[in-house]
Amino acid sequence: MPKIRKKVTLEDVAREAGVSLGSASKALSSPEKVRPATLNKVLDAVARMGYVRNGVARSLASRRTWRVAVVYPTLKNPMFSNSIDSLQQSLLEMGYQLVIGSHEYNQKREVKVLQALVESGVDGVILVGTDHDDAVFRMLETYDVPYLMMWSTDETDYPHTIGFSNRQAAYEIAKHVIAKGHRKVALCGGPAEGNERSRQRRAGFLAALEEANIDIEPEWLIETPFSLDGGREAIKRLLAAGELPTVLICGTDLHAIGAMHQCQLSGIDVPGRLSITGFDDIEFASAMSPGLTTVRVPMHDIGVEVARTIVAIIDNEAPVEALELETMIVERESLRDLMDGEAAG
Repeated sequence: MPKIRKKVTLEDVAREAGVSLGSASKALSSPEKVRPATLNKVLDAVARMGYVRNGVARSLASRRTWRVAVVYPTLKNPMFSNSIDSLQQSLLEMGYQLVIGSHEYNQKREVKVLQALVESGVDGVILVGTDHDDAVFRMLETYDVPYLMMWSTDETDYPHTIGFSNRQAAYEIAKHVIAKGHRKVALCGGPAEGNERSRQRRAGFLAALEEANIDIEPEWLIETPFSLDGGREAIKRLLAAGELPTVLICGTDLHAIGAMHQCQLSGIDVPGRLSITGFDDIEFASAMSPGLTTVRVPMHDIGVEVARTIVAIIDNEAPVEALELETMIVERESLRDLMDGEAAG
């Protein structure tokens, strides 16, 4: 008969690690509250012995699920999928599991996704952006679930918000484009309804153009889906409209990369005939030929700070203030400097 292996207990782990039962328990439930040396001993013992905690017993004892939910607009954009890693790893270090949902930019669907996650049991919720259906906030209040909003600090005065100003970042990249001598400017952004990030990026772009007394042609103000196809569609619309601008400022890197691909298919030299800029600095931005000039969003830092703060909110220890992180312009070859050559006529 096969030998029945004895189940490893927390007491066994504590004995193996040479620490007290209380220290072993705290190392697994609140690792940030124990000394690194103790934590390493316990984790080494867990790995050697194959110890698995009883999640049901743990939840009953602590009245917590040790789960945090995050609802993304989409998982198709590398910008969001790249942020999951730092968020998940940071939460794991604090003893929490991350559960993920997405709604594909559909606010009504977000309500359903969030309801399923909350009813499954979570200690906290992370929302992307600040524009959500009122039903989202009513649900969180009804279930008394702590929550945090990330990625944007625009259009809200909610204190537990971590991200950056999309308006300011868009304003700065547009000012950078104008400083390169561009006066014939087109904009490509995603749908603005239900998305303050898209609205504020457009507002920032337009504010910089207005400040420089640059008028934008109506057909050069383009709204397409957040995708590579959306960027391709933008170039097709510009070609159909007749005269090309000297630069296309895109609201996302996906738009910009799709636009660059369509330029290649259409025989439009980038940046010789048309300069293109993006927003996000996803990994593919630097791999393009030419490299994409874009706005670098602090994806990793957002994930780390959000994890730290949502756990602090759950523990009633979070500071009541928003955290606004910095973006930066990353200049590559896709933006031509017209001040060095012929003027933008």
